[in-house]
Amino acid sequence: MARLSLLPRDRTFFDLFIEDGQNTLRAAQLLDRMMATWPDSGDLSKQIVDAEQEGDRITHDIIKRLNSTFVTPIDREDIYALATQVDDIVDYAEEAADFLGLYKIEAPMAQAQALTKVLVGACEQLAIGLEHLRDFKDLDKYWIEIHRLENEGDRISRDAVASLFSNGIDPMVVIRWKDMFAVLENAIDATETAAQTLEGIVIKNS
Repeated sequence: MARLSLLPRDRTFFDLFIEDGQNTLRAAQLLDRMMATWPDSGDLSKQIVDAEQEGDRITHDIIKRLNSTFVTPIDREDIYALATQVDDIVDYAEEAADFLGLYKIEAPMAQAQALTKVLVGACEQLAIGLEHLRDFKDLDKYWIEIHRLENEGDRISRDAVASLFSNGIDPMVVIRWKDMFAVLENAIDATETAAQTLEGIVIKNS
């Protein structure tokens, strides 16, 4: 009977993670659209900032609830880690969007567009995984696919950086795009970090 009394609090944590996953996917999709249409991207930059602020709100709500809940459905350190790791993804997406304007990028490189598509794919898998987190089972396919996508992102990023140094590109352009590729890779890496935490949660609770 004691377990039943905890269910409402369980659902709140899990519902917040579902909301977080959807917001992260939205930020990735907005960045992908921005990278595809830049510099004619309208208010997509503002929408990404809004998504970043929404991510901060959700993370704050999770941590606030964590600090006020005596018994949690999963380990406290896992809740905190997952919340902050998912938040990192949106932060990196917002940073990449900011770089487009800050560095006065005239047109996106094809590899950057490929990386944002990889990021969308990884965020899709993460969002679905978070939707099924409360079941603690059958999540391995999501983190396996995120790992595959992270490897693909590494390959695209390495090839992109190599191309910067092999085509006689202006050094300032090289610096800007190196930074851009690094932050996009950080965003994709953050999805794998969150997926590893998901894996740990499932192992502990299965």
